[in-house]
Amino acid sequence: MDRKLRQAQGNWVDGDRFWGREGDLEPLMRMIDDGAHLSIVAQRRMGKTSLMKELSQRLGERYVCLFLDLQKESEPADAVAALALVLKPHNPLWQKGRAVFANALKSVASSIEEVSCADIGIKLRAGLNSGNWMDKGDELFRILSKSEKPVLLMIDELPLMVNRMLRDGNEGMTLDNIRQVERFMSWLRKNSIEHQGKVRIMLSGSIGLEPVLHQAGLSAVINNYQPYDLKPWDFETAAGCLDALARYEEIVFEAQAAQAMVEKLGCCIPHHVQLFFACVFKHCMHRGDMYFRADEVDELYETEMLGLRGHAEMTHYEERLSMYFPKERLPLVKAILTETSVSGTVTIAVIRELREEYASPESCRDEALNEILRILQHDGYIRKKNEGYVYESALLRDWWKKAHEEFYTRRR
Repeated sequence: MDRKLRQAQGNWVDGDRFWGREGDLEPLMRMIDDGAHLSIVAQRRMGKTSLMKELSQRLGERYVCLFLDLQKESEPADAVAALALVLKPHNPLWQKGRAVFANALKSVASSIEEVSCADIGIKLRAGLNSGNWMDKGDELFRILSKSEKPVLLMIDELPLMVNRMLRDGNEGMTLDNIRQVERFMSWLRKNSIEHQGKVRIMLSGSIGLEPVLHQAGLSAVINNYQPYDLKPWDFETAAGCLDALARYEEIVFEAQAAQAMVEKLGCCIPHHVQLFFACVFKHCMHRGDMYFRADEVDELYETEMLGLRGHAEMTHYEERLSMYFPKERLPLVKAILTETSVSGTVTIAVIRELREEYASPESCRDEALNEILRILQHDGYIRKKNEGYVYESALLRDWWKKAHEEFYTRRR
């Protein structure tokens, strides 16, 4: 019987909603069993968190799987406190971890099981400062290394935390900020090496870690992590997902309707595939007819995917540029993306023309241009094609063009 698939709700999926990543699970589990430390490399909305959650489910009997989310953390002490807190569901490790923070937790020691995780987290953080976070963190890693089962520590959104540390304050990336990041990342690297084979570390995030570190000259601190490139779905996988979603919601796709949808997206980022189907479902429910034709795809794409429904999702692509680039370079970066969306392809010659208008050769030399292009490629905005650059995603290209073309003068 053909599989049915429920629509995704929330930021990640697992179990019967997990789709299209079996080919990634097997090599990842093999590398984990071999003791490797891993860095998941992928653009946004590719399903990195879902992949880690599914790995936890499948490896849970053989490993202690810890999921550490650093999205809201701003400094090393925050990360160490968060690491201590994720031990709580694992009682033998938690009892030992509590002892590391005995002084900080003494006021709630007798009733700690009734205290909320949020309050425990506050207490743990209060026991850490710039002078002791490293020692406390080392103790936690030693506890993990002595676990009866090997530990898989999955650290999500480390790049966001590192980026926040690098750009803390009004002065942007300062030498002090770089030194703080180097100290933290070197500490993590030291523990990954010291406890190799007992603790496996998997890094991931919604922005690329390597480009963030590269800008600070710190790429070497992650050279002991094997990069794993998580690619978009191919058209067959994406169309299969759409068909399975349609079967669950009792929508009948006309022949080639699913294929027309994935071709419209161009790059089949899993979340965008799900978003497109949600538009189809809403459209069919609204008119009371659950038969969806291929010739309806173009209009739905224009009115929904490029309209208000897709606005919040796609706007984030523009907002996140400020995470990577200083404000004086943002106009040039946005001009490069706009020119590419309008013209289809942008060449180095045109990019240099844009630099003359939106920056200057003195403030943005060729190596800085190369760094801009490197980041835009790494993070899934553009890719190299022949002598120029084109958009990776047709959806992002079309949205960017619609949002920025009106007041832009096209180059000839």
